[in-house]
Amino acid sequence: MPRMIYDYTKSVLERVSFDPILFAKELKKAVKNLLPYEIEQLKRWLQFFTKEHPELKDCLSVVS
Repeated sequence: MPRMIYDYTKSVLERVSFDPILFAKELKKAVKNLLPYEIEQLKRWLQFFTKEHPELKDCLSVVS
């Protein structure tokens, strides 16, 4: 079940990646709902994802 929440979180973040403010808002919600090891996975995914979307780099501070 937790894996489904992590996957859902990633899909939501991908869908709102057009708006950095909305992306940061959804990322903050995700950090509240995910388990610590899932947050670590999310950090790694974000580093990869923001290479293609450099306008979202500032949002990395939310999970740091």
